[in-house]
Amino acid sequence: MFCYQCEQTAKGEGCGKMGVCGKSPEVAALQDLLVYALKGLSRVAEQGRKAGIVDEEVNVFTVKALFSTLTNVDFDPVRISGLIEKCVKLRESLKDKLRKAGVMPEEKDEAVLFQPEKTLEGSIKQAENAGLKAGAAINPDVLSLQHTLLFGVKGVAAYADHAQILGQEDDKVYSFIHEALSAMLSSDLSLEEWLALVLKCGEINLRTMELLDAGNTGRFGHPLPTKVPLGAKKGKAILISGHDLNDLAGLLKQTAGKGINVYTHGEMLPAHGYPELKKYPHFYGHYGTAWQNQAKEFAEFPGAILMTTNCIQRPRDAYLANIFTCGLVDWPGIQHIADSNFEPVIKKALELPGFNADTEGRQVTVGFARNAVLSVADKIIEAVQGRAIRHFFLVAGCDGAKPGRNYYTEFVEKAPKDTVIMTLACGKFRFFDKELGDIGGIPRLLDIGQCNDAYSAIQIALALSKAFNVGVNELPLSMILSWYEQKAVAILLTLLYLGIRDIRLGPSLPAFITPNVLDVLVKNFAIKPITTPDDDLKTILG
Repeated sequence: MFCYQCEQTAKGEGCGKMGVCGKSPEVAALQDLLVYALKGLSRVAEQGRKAGIVDEEVNVFTVKALFSTLTNVDFDPVRISGLIEKCVKLRESLKDKLRKAGVMPEEKDEAVLFQPEKTLEGSIKQAENAGLKAGAAINPDVLSLQHTLLFGVKGVAAYADHAQILGQEDDKVYSFIHEALSAMLSSDLSLEEWLALVLKCGEINLRTMELLDAGNTGRFGHPLPTKVPLGAKKGKAILISGHDLNDLAGLLKQTAGKGINVYTHGEMLPAHGYPELKKYPHFYGHYGTAWQNQAKEFAEFPGAILMTTNCIQRPRDAYLANIFTCGLVDWPGIQHIADSNFEPVIKKALELPGFNADTEGRQVTVGFARNAVLSVADKIIEAVQGRAIRHFFLVAGCDGAKPGRNYYTEFVEKAPKDTVIMTLACGKFRFFDKELGDIGGIPRLLDIGQCNDAYSAIQIALALSKAFNVGVNELPLSMILSWYEQKAVAILLTLLYLGIRDIRLGPSLPAFITPNVLDVLVKNFAIKPITTPDDDLKTILG
């Protein structure tokens, strides 16, 4: 196997024997083969669009299948094999539709003719010519941009899947995903053309996050500043982690009146700010952080645990019996909820002891999405003009287990008291409970939400730039980002598409970025690696 799509990849170069994430060589091979099959499907879908033939099932399947290859989403070889088979069936069905419309499908690419072997061993053998190293003969810089595009498109697919579940779609998103995957079968695109596709990925991701934002706020209302207890309430308990608010809504509805309190974990914390979710009285508080203590938190939680989507470490075998997955997350040995019927989770929670006493804990405040922040824009502008607020920092992105991420905690702690920290995604769990005080009633720590709520952060920045009549890069705003997996890649590409400069990125730079490609990013966007909190603060603030 070879995989280097996440920040924690072995030695900062690539996993070759076993994924740091726990992905086996067999699963890695099948995921590579699935991506290869999706390239063939995308080539046919792209030709179909030119002939006015758009297949909704192909669109939805493409994003779901691509999403399943993200870090920490699907480690089940049987399920991935099934996705490969379905991909080929959909491709052949789409070819038939083209033929019936009088269009002959192009079949010069092997990926368009690919047929999976009948056995798992055979498919794994086929994957040897489909993985990330299959293009080793390509110019290294072109390959670097191809892989940047692939990982960015995977992130777009994750957001597109969430949005589609909530009824929000745009064929422009599906069209680009097919265009990007199809382009990876081409050998005649220049470095400049690949860079253009990479930046277009950022543009399409912005639209995709907009769709997901519309789905979340349309269904659950715009987030409101909300205090969330970090303690526990006596009684039965369910812990839900991940990103999918639709699954959380279903769980809250099905647990109503059953004497079970629902707690969030990880990226579900911002859900407490949504009016249609916070109305449930048994939606109580937040338990745990994110990556750094995840195994310990899951092991000690005295109730059933339900995971949705990704950004979850695979739990230890010792407590698999109390864990369920749902949505696209699927790991062998863990019960999977495929139909949004959470009765097995509820039954397990009622069997388990739950919390035996109330536990007092601190509180954190969530819900500072764009509507909440921009509702006090006049106070923010006044504070900046009056020099009460000197600078804004967006300290945001992914968490992870590799050493070096304490940089972000230290950065927030050392930021001067006349600065404001905006944050989002799971990286904030390094510092989300810090009491930083306020500036004239404006909290110094503003939790904007999940990783996809980068859309809100962008809208806040654009609105402030308009209010101050300056470009975004002239605002007293600096972005200090941490990355881990492919959604973070997509968000970074969106920021580059918007022309945002001087982004500081860490804990380490992507292994798939060659020195020449990095040089382009530095020259065009002044992107730079983090150094130390003291030095970075000194450079930014002078």
